[in-house]
Amino acid sequence: MSDAEINPVSWEDAGSGVLVATIDRRPANALGPPIIDGLNALLDEAERRDTRVLVLTSAIPGFFAAGADIKHMGTVDAQSFTEYGNRLRGAVERLASANLISIAAVEGVALGGGLELALAATMRVSGADAKYGLPEVRLGLIPGAAGTQRLPRLVGRGRAIDIMATARQVPADEAAAIGLVDRLVEAGRAREAALELAGQLSGLSRPALAAVVRTVDAAFDLPFADGKRYEVEQIQELFESGEAQEGITAFLEKRAPKFA
Repeated sequence: MSDAEINPVSWEDAGSGVLVATIDRRPANALGPPIIDGLNALLDEAERRDTRVLVLTSAIPGFFAAGADIKHMGTVDAQSFTEYGNRLRGAVERLASANLISIAAVEGVALGGGLELALAATMRVSGADAKYGLPEVRLGLIPGAAGTQRLPRLVGRGRAIDIMATARQVPADEAAAIGLVDRLVEAGRAREAALELAGQLSGLSRPALAAVVRTVDAAFDLPFADGKRYEVEQIQELFESGEAQEGITAFLEKRAPKFA
């Protein structure tokens, strides 16, 4: 068993609170137990370091992550399959709810669970040759790590059903046009562009960034009037915590702010 199989998720400190993680499980980064364990270890480390921005990349040309580990799924009984699904969903949800900004830097294909992992990130930066899909219907299944919930919130009901029902692979330019990815760059530059974005975000107020994410997510869950009230609550909290005062004072004093 290779070192990558034992520990297929590695990470490095890029400075300024940025942690860069790399998935490397040949041949296609199938999200089996080794990667699930690696993702949980990564998120433990991000918490320990008090990471501000996490960049998630792949070391395998042509693949961000190809999806759930079908070979593993074919060797387990119903109870073990349920346990595997719960563990995968748990790792994906940990990424989605982590107290940081996460950026998936996608080159190659992100399919099934691989796309669900990318969808759980705060933002997605895509190389021009990337492709995206949720092809589970071909196995008589549906996406099981919140893909049916997150994809429609990004691209709308009709497009989400189209992508899932046809099991097609969405090219990067279309993914950018429909809002599936946030930034589209030249092929091979996704990691570099994600790091540039991470550097910009790492110097900003963490509480303010977290409030942006919370209030935008609330727009999908709350009636408009309730969402507006929630927005005001977030602003009040930023003043009460001192983040807003520091930002305003720094602007007036023409200096860099010292955010939390």
